[in-house]
Amino acid sequence: MPEFFVAIGDLINGSFLQAGSLWVLTNVPGFPPIIQTIHILGIAVIMGTAVLLNLRLLGLAVPSQNITEMTKRSTPILYFALVSNFISGSFFVFGRPTRYFNNPVFAWKMVFLAAAVFLLIYFIGMHRKTAGYWDQESRRWTGKTFAFISLGSWIMVSLAGRWIAYLEHLQYPIWSF
Repeated sequence: MPEFFVAIGDLINGSFLQAGSLWVLTNVPGFPPIIQTIHILGIAVIMGTAVLLNLRLLGLAVPSQNITEMTKRSTPILYFALVSNFISGSFFVFGRPTRYFNNPVFAWKMVFLAAAVFLLIYFIGMHRKTAGYWDQESRRWTGKTFAFISLGSWIMVSLAGRWIAYLEHLQYPIWSF
């Protein structure tokens, strides 16, 4: 693990962020399953939207829909889901920072998440800057390459997110809880 990543976990460990997260997670009845459900629903919205836009860019989904219109309609809900996932995920990360920041899979998830979100914002930004940006013939192959990289990043985020807990069980003695 990179030392700065472990240092972030050590910084949060014992802080007011951890204390607040643990208090809410342990004292508010039903909060952990509720916040986890919100997080999973946010994942579904983000993955559904990102995958649909990328598959449309590849020409594999809803060819009758205009990419610009699809992007315009899906962007507000996508941003809402990203924010809600940041907040909901923070409760678990802040509650047990050493569990996450000492886990190399969590680091990989954050790298792929940063790349996927950057690509998504770039995709949306190019639409706002130039109407029909991805529809132009000169950008078809660039768009397809972009879509493959974006889809791969989102798939890796999803796989890493699920793998975090499994790696913990495989390497349990390494981490202190």
